[in-house]
Amino acid sequence: MAAPLPDNDNDTIAAIASAPGAAGIGVVRVSGPHVPAIAAALLRKSPSPRHAHFAAFRDTDNRLIDRGLLLYFPAPASYTGEHVLELQGHGSAVLLDLLLRRVCELGARLARPGEFTERAFLNGKLDLAQAEAVADLIAARSQAGARAALQSMEGVFSRKVDALLQSLILLRVHIEAAIDFPEEEIDFLADPAIAQKLHALRAQLTDLLREAQRGVRLNDGLRIAIVGRPNAGKSSLLNAMAGSERAIVTEIAGTTRDVLRESISLDGIALELADTAGLRDTHDPVEREGVRRAHGERERADVVLLVTDVQHAKDDLAWLTDLPAGVERIVVINKIDLDAMPSHVEERDGAHWLWLSVKTGQGLDALRGHLKQLAGAGSGEGAFSARRRHVLALERVSDHLDRTAHVLIDARAGELAAEELRQAQHALGEITGTYSSDDLLGAIFSSFCIGK
Repeated sequence: MAAPLPDNDNDTIAAIASAPGAAGIGVVRVSGPHVPAIAAALLRKSPSPRHAHFAAFRDTDNRLIDRGLLLYFPAPASYTGEHVLELQGHGSAVLLDLLLRRVCELGARLARPGEFTERAFLNGKLDLAQAEAVADLIAARSQAGARAALQSMEGVFSRKVDALLQSLILLRVHIEAAIDFPEEEIDFLADPAIAQKLHALRAQLTDLLREAQRGVRLNDGLRIAIVGRPNAGKSSLLNAMAGSERAIVTEIAGTTRDVLRESISLDGIALELADTAGLRDTHDPVEREGVRRAHGERERADVVLLVTDVQHAKDDLAWLTDLPAGVERIVVINKIDLDAMPSHVEERDGAHWLWLSVKTGQGLDALRGHLKQLAGAGSGEGAFSARRRHVLALERVSDHLDRTAHVLIDARAGELAAEELRQAQHALGEITGTYSSDDLLGAIFSSFCIGK
């Protein structure tokens, strides 16, 4: 089970929870056992639970700091599961700092980044996937990403993980029960029910993994590497997608020497485009470094968009053959104004093929639509956000289930199958925090903003 990170559990923590800068309202949040005493000292009487009190916030010398609202949420009916106090005043950085200092004088300490949500997790108010969704919701870069993060925060992803976990446990129980009868002449491991359950479990996992991969894209957006030979139209395509002249376009081959990045929003979907140097053998040391960086962008991208033309398409496909698993491949046949080819999308050679003309704009809408589809647009109300660590955990589960099928079918080794399922269960538990190390929790919550 998840263990608390270092720091006294009895500490009362405080932080400014509103964004930096001037605003109409600023918020100081406090959580912990000393909250009732701090609230009474600021209000000069015991506060009523979940009631907005108008209060004059004063320092130790009784000088007025600010006037605002005080709200008290007794444990366990609060965000963190502890006593929580929220102080709402004017959104002045100076006033909020004075108010935070006063709260600390009354017995609180400054909170670490993410410590409020960490306590909510440790106190069972949220599981780990839901806690991460809180940070994802705050950092959402698109409407689709915000909606997906909200779904995960409400537990949509966690419930799917739990359903998969329950199916896995049932299979594990069935196999371990069969192991208990080694002396019997009946081969209990050959029971068709075991094979059926394993098949259904792998199908269930495949669906969840696909949804989680889509959730990562909704959360992070798509990283798109635009690659191809020199003068294929890569920089022109970047400019057309960005709607501005971001990249220099000339007829001289090798104009692009470094990676040029541009972030755009496509109907609420965040896209990060990377225009790369033309792929070719060259003796120019600067251009050669640009080619090396282009290959690096291919390895890190969610989508590799190969820009080519009819004449070179067959040869250029070689640049898509050694990509990591899971990378989407798009072949863009550019300059169709020269070849009078139709504008449409089709699938072949393990990639999606599109024909377009950057010069005239013909076919660009088809490319935009396909990228939105890859990013999860139109996925429906059930789409949820996910993180790359969740996908990696599900991929480990898939590997364990593959090995389970192998040892059951080929070796009838029930003990090995049970061990693979145990490890698969452990990997699933890492997603929601059923099994998690202090190092993992520290890495996750340290990425949160202070006050959340």
